Amino acid sequence: MSINHQHKVIHIENLYKKFGDNHVLNGFNMDLYEGENLVIMGKSGSGKSVMIKCLVGLETPDSGSIEVMGRNMIHIGREELNQIRTDIGFLFQGSALYDSMSVRENLEFPLRRHLKKFEGITDTTPLVEEALTNVGLLHTIDLMPEELSGGMKRRVALARTLILRPKIILYDEPTTGLDPITSKEIIDLMKSIQNTYNTSSLIITHDVDCARVIANRMILLVDGINYAQGSFQELSSSNDPKIKAFFKT
Repeated sequence: MSINHQHKVIHIENLYKKFGDNHVLNGFNMDLYEGENLVIMGKSGSGKSVMIKCLVGLETPDSGSIEVMGRNMIHIGREELNQIRTDIGFLFQGSALYDSMSVRENLEFPLRRHLKKFEGITDTTPLVEEALTNVGLLHTIDLMPEELSGGMKRRVALARTLILRPKIILYDEPTTGLDPITSKEIIDLMKSIQNTYNTSSLIITHDVDCARVIANRMILLVDGINYAQGSFQELSSSNDPKIKAFFKT
C-alpha cells in the first residue's frame, strides 16, 4: 500500500446543498489521495449520503466544486459521467444483489453494462472467477443470493464492484447489520483490496471499530462541514466535546 499525497483522486471544495430550509452541506471540503482509505463519520442525517450523491452526479450541489480524477463533475456531459463511473465502485449498505440472478450472473451484469471498458472480452468466466476468488467465494458461483448468508452477500457485492477494476471504491456502511466476526472479515477484505489494487477508498461508517482498523485518515462531518480531520489516534484522543461524542463506547 502506498498513499500518494501528491495525487488527489477526489477534490471537493466549499460544497453547499440544501433541501428547502434544511441546510445539509454548508461548505464541506474533502480530498481523497491515491491509495488512501479515508473514513467519513457523521451522525444520521449529517449529509454523508447527500455528499456521496453529489460526488457521483445523482444530486446537483447548490454551489461548490467537485473534481474526480481531475474532471469537473458538476459541468460534465452524460457520456463522460458514465465513463467516469466505470472507475468508481460502490458497495451499498444492503449489498443490492439481483435476487433473480445467480452469483455468476450478478457479476456478469456490470461487464455487460460497460462493454466499452471490456471490449474484446468474449468469455467473462475468468474475470468472474478471479473476482470471486479475491473475496474467497469461488464455490458460490452458481448459487442464488437467497442461498448466501448476509456476510457472503456483502462479499459477493464487493466482488461485483471489483470486477470493473475501479480506481476508487465508495463503501456505504460496509459493516452495518453484520455480526462482529463477519464485520472483521469484511474489514480485512477491504484492507487486502487496498493492498492488492492500491485502490483509493472513501468509507462512510458509524462503526468505530471499523474506522480504527481501516482508516489512514478520518473526517468528522458535523453541521454540514468537515469539522475535524486526522488519524484515528489524533481524533479519538481529542478533548473537543463534539469530537469525543463520536468515540464514546
